[in-house]
Amino acid sequence: MKQRMMAEKKAVIFDLDGSLVDSMWIWRDIDIAYLGRFGISLPENLQAEIEGMSFSETAVYFKNRFHLPDSLEQIKSDWNAMAWDKYMHEVPLKPGVREFLEGCRARGILLGIATSNSRELVENIAKAQGFQHYFSCIMTACDVNKGKPAPDIYLAVAKELGVEPEHCLVFEDIIPGIQAGKNAGMEVCAVEDAYSRACKEEKAALADYYIEDFYDIF
Repeated sequence: MKQRMMAEKKAVIFDLDGSLVDSMWIWRDIDIAYLGRFGISLPENLQAEIEGMSFSETAVYFKNRFHLPDSLEQIKSDWNAMAWDKYMHEVPLKPGVREFLEGCRARGILLGIATSNSRELVENIAKAQGFQHYFSCIMTACDVNKGKPAPDIYLAVAKELGVEPEHCLVFEDIIPGIQAGKNAGMEVCAVEDAYSRACKEEKAALADYYIEDFYDIF
């Protein structure tokens, strides 16, 4: 699989949460705690409805749906603060990520991050995990017009890296992200993640490749 997956690839672009780091689970906990401040229970379908939205799009959604009194900037600031402690102390890299990044760098393959998370969090996470030096481009969905499944963020990262979409490989863990990579004209490898395990068959069908972890590529 490695030879086919990496053939003619000049860049690899990663989603962050659930793909590079094992963090999708923290956001449900944060949503429960955050909405609880306003006496609101977590709706069962909330995670599905906000999948792929940018950090800013999600804040707008929360403010409008739950009639929150706080400003959008305050909402995002609170989320950043609530998430940071978990990212620092409870969120590990996905198995095999560091070795894969080293392998890509050794082969001269450019690396980028395309995330729906906030810039503050992704840059701090990269520094905390010590992988910021691998990446030539870190971009958030707030930097483009539309979040995933629109292709905007993947096309923007590819342009920044100076690589045509057909020579890019995307790693994604959720369906809107896989769709975003495919919509950008890139090959996509779906990554196993507990959060989206119920969608495993659909993920595998949509993507070009599927891995349990990054050791599968070696």
